[in-house]
Amino acid sequence: MNILDHIVADKRKEVDMKKSLIPISQLEQSTLFERENLSLVNNLKNSTSGIIAEYKRRSPSKSVINQNLNVFDAAKGYEEAGVCGMSVLTDGKYFGGSLDDLVLARASCQLPMLRKEFIIDEYQIIEAKAFGADVILLIAAILTKTEIKQYSKLAKSLHLEVLLEVHNEEELDKSIMPSLDMIGVNNRNLKNFDVSLDISKQLSTRIPNDFVKVSESGISSVEAIKELQPYGYKGFLIGENFMKTDDPGESAKQFIKALTS
Repeated sequence: MNILDHIVADKRKEVDMKKSLIPISQLEQSTLFERENLSLVNNLKNSTSGIIAEYKRRSPSKSVINQNLNVFDAAKGYEEAGVCGMSVLTDGKYFGGSLDDLVLARASCQLPMLRKEFIIDEYQIIEAKAFGADVILLIAAILTKTEIKQYSKLAKSLHLEVLLEVHNEEELDKSIMPSLDMIGVNNRNLKNFDVSLDISKQLSTRIPNDFVKVSESGISSVEAIKELQPYGYKGFLIGENFMKTDDPGESAKQFIKALTS
């Protein structure tokens, strides 16, 4: 089993437990369920930087990134820096995140919020809406074509935008459908954690222009973004690069300044 298989196996147990504790009807009564969603797609289309800044404490590939920073300060800092949206890891076991992080981030800024999670059940999509997300992530590597269709349609019915993540041509070919908004290419091989921007370059021509193209992982320099922009990428998900500093908001601000000047 690779790391992704382990995460999914644990996630199934976690979701089963949550379903037994908090029924969907209770999630639907959340005050955040009625809020009007913010659009990450519009922000990316109208931005010169396209930065989606991530909040994550740790990851399986890097262990601890930053345990000291609270999500409220990070969200405020990212908003002041002028990022297009914020990605919040909500997986506890492997990334040290939680749904509380999402709620706090939502309360502290007006950025579109992406719930970064390993979604394997419709329950998690309703949960995302109830906890203040504007966008959900679907990972093609862990879902069938039928599941991608089912989950993305449910998200659209809740006015959530959908970012679908792919790693190779096979995943991309099975996944393209009208119920997606953004297609993200993960430059990290989830089986061995190697990172290469060539993955984004190679897949760019196969992504129809109806979708906003997002490049994820391994983007740690302004040069990397400038290298990817000619391939049609409008969004760039950056996590570790900002999170490993003492002030992610300030480092995002300096990064955007360097990128757009």
